[in-house]
Amino acid sequence: MTTMPQSRVHELHQLINQYNHQYYVLDEPTVPDAEYDRLMNELIALEKENPALKSIDSPSQKVGGEALKSFSQVTHQLPMLSLDNVFDLADFHAFVKRIKDRLATSNTLQFCAEPKLDGLAVSLRYEQGVFVQAATRGDGTVGENITQNIRTIKSIPLKLQGELGVDYPEIVEVRGEVFMPKASFEQLNELAKKRDEKVFANPRNAAAGSLRQLDSKVTAKRNLAFYAYSLGFVGESAIETAEPSAVLEKFFANSHYQRLCQIKALGLPMCPEVKLLASEDDCEAFYEDILTKREQLSYEIDGTVLKVDDISLQKQLGFVARAPRWAIAFKFPAQEELTVVEDVEFQVGRTGAITPVARLKPVFVGGVTVSNATLHNQDEIQRLGLKISDTVIIRRAGDVIPQIVSVVLDKRPENAVGVDFPATCPVCDSKVAKAEGEAVLRCTAGLFCEAQRKEAIKHFASRKAHDVDGLGDKLVEQLVDEKLISTPVDLFNLNEIQISTMERMGQKSAKNLINALDQAKKTTLAKFVYGLGIREVGEATAANLAQHFLTLDAIKSADSDTLQQVDDVGVIVAKNIVSFFKESHNMTIVEQLADIMTWPEIVKKEAGTSPLEEQTFVLTGTLSQMGRNEAKAALQSLGAKVSGSVSKKTHYLVAGEKAGSKLTKAQDLGVEVLTEEDMLALLKQHGIAV
Repeated sequence: MTTMPQSRVHELHQLINQYNHQYYVLDEPTVPDAEYDRLMNELIALEKENPALKSIDSPSQKVGGEALKSFSQVTHQLPMLSLDNVFDLADFHAFVKRIKDRLATSNTLQFCAEPKLDGLAVSLRYEQGVFVQAATRGDGTVGENITQNIRTIKSIPLKLQGELGVDYPEIVEVRGEVFMPKASFEQLNELAKKRDEKVFANPRNAAAGSLRQLDSKVTAKRNLAFYAYSLGFVGESAIETAEPSAVLEKFFANSHYQRLCQIKALGLPMCPEVKLLASEDDCEAFYEDILTKREQLSYEIDGTVLKVDDISLQKQLGFVARAPRWAIAFKFPAQEELTVVEDVEFQVGRTGAITPVARLKPVFVGGVTVSNATLHNQDEIQRLGLKISDTVIIRRAGDVIPQIVSVVLDKRPENAVGVDFPATCPVCDSKVAKAEGEAVLRCTAGLFCEAQRKEAIKHFASRKAHDVDGLGDKLVEQLVDEKLISTPVDLFNLNEIQISTMERMGQKSAKNLINALDQAKKTTLAKFVYGLGIREVGEATAANLAQHFLTLDAIKSADSDTLQQVDDVGVIVAKNIVSFFKESHNMTIVEQLADIMTWPEIVKKEAGTSPLEEQTFVLTGTLSQMGRNEAKAALQSLGAKVSGSVSKKTHYLVAGEKAGSKLTKAQDLGVEVLTEEDMLALLKQHGIAV
């Protein structure tokens, strides 16, 4: 009868071998590193408690995965081993104690410390100073020949610097990590999404997948990088010995750190964060420092690597089955973990965006307990293939909002159900809409929806809209929280007593605000339309709508085709305007505001009566004598169209200080460029005082 430890060891063998194959060979991990580490540590502990269960084919005795059949194989002259891990300071001090006990010393040890890069370990072989071969670690004994792909990495020299026989011997094998910088990883995945291709789970797998391309031209496009971390085989003649220590000692220092500096002098890149530490106590400070810098680094790391610096001590300490005794990986708290999606709810943001949020079985990840994760939009849920009750990999890096990386399909239960998106707003039950070319659903009741009301009122009272002096953002929030206002209409029903009870609002401030609200009742049709906060209807578009239609009723009743006859109004903006006025909640508030506020009748200008009619201007850079908005309004008052982008239809570009890409584009297109002084002279010529 099989005992419980035997059964569990057998189960762990199968699981870890499966995950090794997915991670090292397929470059498609299905569980986070934290889960893999837990399983491996459990296996090691069981084997320690039950020595008879420890077999030579145990995953605890292996380094990684087997070499791929699609590449020729390389046998390492010196094994490429892995590293053991520790996860807290107590375990690190235990590691140091084991070293000192084995060395029978109490002396302080120096350490060479470096970030633990999340990439793919490789060896680079140089003969007579010339790069001849590269191989992956593989299973530690046999790796894949990736020479052609390594040649595409710009930071790896094809010839060593220095003098053969003086600075380096005839055969030098340098070992290090190939990785993909974060920026390159993000660009690669963005491109993959656009092409509906495979998206990599993390930079490590992107780097591994790139190195294992059969076509080196594909690898060349992936922008890989390399940092050296040690020497491998070193020899001085064509007859290579298994004990190259004499050659090593002849050419290279007895310090691990100094050897890295020598490797750097030969032209190979070394991680700039590598440091020589005077004692094991300094290792804690290094760990904390790198953890603090983690998010700012241009490459992905998952911990630090700490190595006894003295090479002679490294030799005394030797190796265990899969790792050196003189080095350890001090890993950071996991940024990825497994958990279960218990439900999906929908939140409405301040702009009406409806965002699905996964409610998770609480899990400790990235240093905090996480119970929620954003799912962004419907497209993201479809990409993940997510269902409620799925087991997922959750990621939290630094202060980044937790997100679901992938679904673990092997763990999907039979009762898992799909995610249904709402047909109406979860907050106000108004209609929802998705603009063409967007992935986000939005509530259309911008003036009514409780989730949006604070932002709607702030926008209505802003300087560019109705400029209600004294009504700042904090006061709006207080008034809404106290349920004194819920729409812009309610502003005009406030009294001095209500306002004076608000924080930092005395009787005089309250009276001034009531006066400002009275003044705001007199406006213009353009400001009224802009103040409604219709999505993508800015000042210029609102002014164009007012000038084209002349009345609010005409704007409200216009269909999409009619709206698109107005300058700056395209298909998407027209759709936003139609959707806004179709929502009954919005219409109720618009009509109430129209009864309160007044604006002068607009007289349609006859064609040809405006001096700058049919002329398009673009403003760029900093204007020192006139604000950008003031200049824009002045040009528009003379009939000009002011656009945000340069095109062949642009007549003039007004270039202020520090003008950038718009100026370059205008010069390329032959658009006439005006200085700020030129523009001011033009305005003065047509009767506008500046």
